[in-house]
Amino acid sequence: MRAPGAGAASVVSLALLWLLGLPWTWSAAAALGVYVGSGGWRFLRIVCKTARRDLFGLSVLIRVRLELRRHQRAGHTIPRIFQAVVQRQPERLALVDAGTGECWTFAQLDAYSNAVANLFRQLGFAPGDVVAIFLEGRPEFVGLWLGLAKAGMEAALLNVNLRREPLAFCLGTSGAKALIFGGEMVAAVAEVSGHLGKSLIKFCSGDLGPEGILPDTHLLDPLLKEASTAPLAQIPSKGMDDRLFYIYTSGTTGLPKAAIVVHSRYYRMAAFGHHAYRMQAADVLYDCLPLYHSAGNIIGVGQCLIYGLTVVLRKKFSASRFWDDCIKYNCTINGVRHCRLLCLVVQYIGEICRYLLKQPVREAERRHRVRLAVGNGLRPAIWEEFTERFGVRQIGEFYGATECNCSIANMDGKVGSCGFNSRILPHVYPIRLVKVNEDTMELLRDAQGLCIPCQAGEPGLLVGQINQQDPLRRFDGYVSESATSKKIAHSVFSKGDSAYLSGDVLVMDELGYMYFRDRSGDTFRWRGENVSTTEVEGVLSRLLGQTDVAVYGVAVPGVEGKAGMAAVADPHSLLDPNAIYQELQKVLAPYARPIFLRLLPQVDTTGTFKIQKTRLQREGFDPRQTSDRLFFLDLKQGHYLPLNEAVYTRICSGAFAL
Repeated sequence: MRAPGAGAASVVSLALLWLLGLPWTWSAAAALGVYVGSGGWRFLRIVCKTARRDLFGLSVLIRVRLELRRHQRAGHTIPRIFQAVVQRQPERLALVDAGTGECWTFAQLDAYSNAVANLFRQLGFAPGDVVAIFLEGRPEFVGLWLGLAKAGMEAALLNVNLRREPLAFCLGTSGAKALIFGGEMVAAVAEVSGHLGKSLIKFCSGDLGPEGILPDTHLLDPLLKEASTAPLAQIPSKGMDDRLFYIYTSGTTGLPKAAIVVHSRYYRMAAFGHHAYRMQAADVLYDCLPLYHSAGNIIGVGQCLIYGLTVVLRKKFSASRFWDDCIKYNCTINGVRHCRLLCLVVQYIGEICRYLLKQPVREAERRHRVRLAVGNGLRPAIWEEFTERFGVRQIGEFYGATECNCSIANMDGKVGSCGFNSRILPHVYPIRLVKVNEDTMELLRDAQGLCIPCQAGEPGLLVGQINQQDPLRRFDGYVSESATSKKIAHSVFSKGDSAYLSGDVLVMDELGYMYFRDRSGDTFRWRGENVSTTEVEGVLSRLLGQTDVAVYGVAVPGVEGKAGMAAVADPHSLLDPNAIYQELQKVLAPYARPIFLRLLPQVDTTGTFKIQKTRLQREGFDPRQTSDRLFFLDLKQGHYLPLNEAVYTRICSGAFAL
């Protein structure tokens, strides 16, 4: 990128001219001319266009590093940092429940979490013990894991959508000694009670549902009322390197994995979001994301616990109430007027922004005072439509899984980009896109055995160099050691090093902006071409008025590669496959047009609004596996045919040309 030949030529010319006795100013000017003329102008152009962005990014990086170093040296933990916030502003609102209107001050949150810490210590739980939390997002959720952390215990945050085998699996792999579940989760817990060990202690928090109390279950709320709210005596710890809690992966490609979140990782993620998007103490965050995932609980709630901002929680995203909530909590919270509202949940994880665009135009969507939407997963195709329709001045798109060490952020609003890496100082933050085999996702290596970096415009796997001594570059992995080892590669940047494998394919342009391309396994090969499921999903969804769409590849017997299949939400059976095909011919290349269609009542999504494809891929285009309407694209006739068992048999026998 820096045109090494140009740099060497300019240095040589400078030396020669100096030896000839020319003034240094002449020599320098001549050397600069040689550098620019030999291709160095490209680097100078990049410097001019990105210096301001890179300097701001560097300032954020330095600020977070210095804050972390200060807390590490002081032996602080997240509860200790929160304690300082409480002492500074005990009566300010910390959390607001948008569903019930209940408001918790910092002092109240502190007292509740102290009661949790004292109760579990009195019950015989020890530092390092794991307690699973299984309830919907509300202030108590935060108070429970924070209280456990004060006692040195680790919370396993369970996805409230889990049922039966996945729920039992997550509980079992967490090693939890106790389970705290909400009254709304009684039925789900009852389904797996027979699979839970007898030693597991169960506590129920909140109002009971119609099922009533389960056998061998303790009511938590009365116990907390009797517990002391005094601060617990300090316990021995490793400070910011201690485990804080476990967050489970979304499970889009299989059973969820428990990612380890240490105190420094929690702080790092919240701090980067805070400084990268210039959040202020007066901001109010509206957070309707699940608290069992990092977007809602770290990027969102972390602003409350670490920086003292007020966070408004709603247990479940509602597209119809979203802007009304923004207006309501911008105007007044407990009688205090706020100048602006930071809508963190337009942190729009997954498909949230598309759901908002799908709503009918309403007056409320322009009366809010939202200045910033932070999140990941905003499709480039609807980026500008979202900002223009709703009047949101800044989109803070970022990339980063809970466990990764290569998070990036779009700090200057570049449309479609999920972040950047400096092309001027690339080694300051050692992440890289590397070449992989597009079919197997296996790393490609050069003659020295190192991974091959991608050039601008080339898609590649995002990796981050691991340094366990650096809180910004460490990788803590998962509870499962085998799952952890699968995410680490060696000799990536240099011989003998270690790097985290994100599993995601991105593309970087010449200025260092990065764009999400696909998750590992979301690209398939058909007719000698690579098909991006993300791209096809975006096109189809836009054609169908922001309908839920899942695109994936399916194997066809005797045919090389995988044929495209699209599952489309059609709850009222109104879609005409051939009308869809007519539109697809205008916007998609022939190899990218889905060979199979599946019209179903709804497309499954995860708790973080990501399309769930595992079951769909497993069932493929076999009509014996589903009662949904299936269609097959007959290329000779140029339209979709209903796919029944007879057609399925003919496809598998090679009767149709694909």
